[in-house]
Order: sequence, then C-alpha cells, then structure tokens
Amino acid sequence: MSICEKLSTCGLFNGFSQTAICDLLESIAYKKTVYEKNDIIAMDGDPVTGLYILLSGSVRGEMTNYLGKVVKIEDLEGCKLLAPAFIFGQDNYFPVDIIANEHAECIYLTKGSLLKLLEKDPLLGLNFKDIISAKTQFLSNKIKFLALQPLKGKIASYILKRLRHMPDNNVILPYSQEKLSDLFGVTRPALARAFGELVNQDILEIKGKKISVLNVDALRKFVQ
Repeated sequence: MSICEKLSTCGLFNGFSQTAICDLLESIAYKKTVYEKNDIIAMDGDPVTGLYILLSGSVRGEMTNYLGKVVKIEDLEGCKLLAPAFIFGQDNYFPVDIIANEHAECIYLTKGSLLKLLEKDPLLGLNFKDIISAKTQFLSNKIKFLALQPLKGKIASYILKRLRHMPDNNVILPYSQEKLSDLFGVTRPALARAFGELVNQDILEIKGKKISVLNVDALRKFVQ
C-alpha cells in the first residue's frame, strides 16, 4: 500500500482523494522512517520540531517517573498523528515517551513543511484543529481517570465502557494484568487485590482474560 493510500485513512486528510493527497505531498519535504518493536520514536522532554504521522503498526505513549514507575497513556495504531498538540506553543516538548509496540512506519514533516501543508487548503487546517481538540478531550478524561478515581473505580469504569460494546455481560480483556496496572498507574499486586475483592463480593467472575459482570449495579457504584 502506498503512502498516499495509507494517509487517505488519516483524520488529517478527511475529505481528500488519494490523488489530492499525493499532490499535497509533492509540494512539501518529508521523510519516511521505520521502527521495530521497542524502538524509541521520541522521548519525554525531547523538543517537538515537526510532526510524526504513524502510517502502519502500533505505538504506545507512556510516562516514567524517577523511580521507574511506568504509566501507559495510550496505544495508537493505524494512521494517527503523534503528539500533534505539542508542535506549536512555547513548551513544545514531547510529554511522553513514544515507543513502537511492533514494526511501525511513520513519515516525519518539519514544522515548516506542516505549516506549508496546512496553508494549502482550509480543510486541512480544520481537520488539524479537530484532531487537536479530540486529543485534548482524551487527555482531560485520562487525567480524571488517573487522578480522581480510586482503583476500584478505575476498574469499574474500564469494564463498564467495554461492556457497552458487548452483547452480554462478558468482557475479554485485551491486556494482561501487568499491562493493565501500567494503564491504571498502580502496582500489579494492588490491581490483583482489587480484582480479588470484586470477585469475593460476587460482582465479577474472572477466568483468565474473560470477565463476567455478575452485578452491574454494584459495579457502577464504584465509579465516582
């Protein structure tokens, strides 16, 4: 699949044909980069000098404190912009480490190339603003999730959101408990204890990665 085909699935190019995308790319300078599993694309604190667009594969954004505790912020896959809200402004530094989960391909545009691209068509500017707004909303909700919810509230919120897309009261976790502990910003033993208490209270039944919600109303009460 060509770069133009991949970019046709990117929110930045909503409303543009593949031919139009190719014409836009021909007017700017960009560089294609390839990363393998666990390669670091950018580190927390690095200056954001341009825009990375993920073309394929999967990457993760995570924060690590001085004690080595890792908190996963999100996983990104498909055609996505990486840290688009931090390109402009005074403190334009990467807020997280961006690491490849698997083989991943990106293109990199300098800030000048991005500005030139956005000036080509008002729709590009509108798409870019929509992406930044959606990212800001996501980060706001993430902060509330990590800072304001107690651990059982985080578990309940996470399961209830996934439950909305299931035909029954069963949820298959996409992550191990170790990865979930990173996502929730807690230790693995603390997460295991919280799950165990919910099982003992006959709210959840857990078999491997399959979670059956036995009492939805009781689970909802943990969400603040």
